[in-house]
Amino acid sequence: MSVSDLPKIELHMHLEGAAPPAFIRGLAAEKKTDLSGIFDEKGAYKYKDFWDFLKVYEAATSVLKTPQDYYRLTRAVLEESAASNVIYTESFLAPDFCGGGDVGAWRDYVAAIGQAADEMEREAGIVMRAIPTCVRHFGPDQAKKTALCAAETVGGFVTGFGMGGDEAMGTQGDFTYAFDMAREAGLRLTSHAGEWGGPDSVRDAIRDLKVERIGHGVRAIEDLALVDEIAEAGIVLEVCPGSNVVLGVYPAWSDHPISELRKRGVKVTISTDDPPFFHTTMRREFDRLSETFGWEAEDFMELNKVALAAAFCDDATREVVAKKLEQTNA
Repeated sequence: MSVSDLPKIELHMHLEGAAPPAFIRGLAAEKKTDLSGIFDEKGAYKYKDFWDFLKVYEAATSVLKTPQDYYRLTRAVLEESAASNVIYTESFLAPDFCGGGDVGAWRDYVAAIGQAADEMEREAGIVMRAIPTCVRHFGPDQAKKTALCAAETVGGFVTGFGMGGDEAMGTQGDFTYAFDMAREAGLRLTSHAGEWGGPDSVRDAIRDLKVERIGHGVRAIEDLALVDEIAEAGIVLEVCPGSNVVLGVYPAWSDHPISELRKRGVKVTISTDDPPFFHTTMRREFDRLSETFGWEAEDFMELNKVALAAAFCDDATREVVAKKLEQTNA
């Protein structure tokens, strides 16, 4: 069995960012919206750098206007994930894009997304859980609305709360109120840090937001004392190597610190982030890691175990996924 054929657990994927370009083009045509400027001649997403990527991302998301659009999006994304043999996935959802932060509207979107997830679990065996996220460059006040949306829908499907967006805007500590609200509602916490922000952004997320997982977190490697702290505390890094390389955080796969972080005892997981934007899939991530670092099936099985233990799901769901892993590994 090739490592790319192994079952996979993914903890860091943005639902809108995983939208296949053909799906967005089709939806734009239905809505008579011209989005031709965000695609290249081959029909793939086109952007210059991370900040241009954010603009293209939000432009693509602009045609997702109704719960039904998100129902269709969820099915399309989960079909792609299932094709990579992903058996469990956690997806970031932005209430800002799903009803503008209005709790009533957000409930409708969550219901539609959850319905699609339930259908895909029955049809393809993939389990999905949702992590509402605030968008950092939308500011702390908007983040409070996002946290309220998350808190009002916490349950079997909505299990976590996080933050994405432009790390250059404000500090992690600016969002303490929103994260405190989410924590009090029983949501598990993660935040993007250590992608464009340096090691201090990772330290701030852990100290100020009290997260148990970090989205990316790879630039912690620039401060080995911090790496030791992360390892000792058991903080889990949601690492997205292909994303980091394509966006230029690291110039090549061989320069990526994931192997060194793992050797130093840090719990790492593998994800795609926004797969079509970065021309990747979970199969491709596994293959490239194997080619670059010589990782074998046993390494990826261990990574799956780390991811499953760190997943923001209940014990019953964890047990179901664990049995799927055991059946494949037997």
